[in-house]
Order: sequence, then structure tokens, then C-alpha cells
Amino acid sequence: MSISIRLVTIDDYDGIYELWNSTEQSRRALNPVDDSREGIERYLKRNPNTCFLASSKDGSGDAPQIVGVILTGHDGRRAIIHHMCVHPAFRREGIARTLLQKAEEALRAEGINKIFGLVFKDNDAANAFWEKQGYTLRTNLNYRNKSLNQAVPQGE
Repeated sequence: MSISIRLVTIDDYDGIYELWNSTEQSRRALNPVDDSREGIERYLKRNPNTCFLASSKDGSGDAPQIVGVILTGHDGRRAIIHHMCVHPAFRREGIARTLLQKAEEALRAEGINKIFGLVFKDNDAANAFWEKQGYTLRTNLNYRNKSLNQAVPQGE
């Protein structure tokens, strides 16, 4: 089985959404507006070179299966990793690390020097992954948010 990495396009949306729904941690991070097809299309237009997809081809002639995705974007100063997901059946194969490396390279190429991401506190596996990749835990900040759309949950 071979894994290939490429930029995400809006044509990948259905497969990405299916991937996000393959894990409870990813499902709970979704919201009905920003993670809709229209929301992701808007995101990809702003960030066409920093979002990557991993797909698996098993040699049977079937279409490749989306097994991983990372959505990263920036405001010209700082980048944020909005979504990173690898299908549970394909974890521990280096896919997340490879997707992250591609995103970091793309962000460096766009002049970005700092990246942050949000991880649920109770997602031990993800927190361990990010720590291993050199992402430190900031304890001197409070994360605050405000929903400007009633359809988007405020969060806990």
C-alpha cells in the first residue's frame, strides 16, 4: 500500500468530512458553518498552499482513500493548525508527522515563523504527538473565543 501527499482541493471535501467523522475527537471539533463545504472552500481560497492530504492506494484499482489531512492557515504573521486528522486504521505510520512537515515547509516558504494549534486537553494521544513534534504547551495564556454566528457553538 502506498501513501501519497498532495495539496487539498475543494473536490476532496466529501472524503475529508468522512475522515473527520471517523474519530470522536475530530467530530467534536467540527462546527456546521466553518466546516461546511462553503466554509472549507473559503478557507482553501485563503490558504491554497498550506493544506495537505494523505491518500492510500491499495493497488486494486479503486480510487485512493483519504487517510489523513492537515488544514493550516495564517494571517501573515502567525499560523494556526485548524484541523489535523489521520484515520484510526492508518495511525502510527508516520502520516501525521509527514503532513505536519509539509505544512511547516509551506508556511516557512510564505514567511511564517510561528505556528500554534489547539488540542483538546483530554486527547492524550494528540497531546503526546504534538509534544514529540516540538510543540510546547503555553500555560501563560487564556484562549478566549466568541461566536459571531448562532449556528457556531461557543464551546466549553
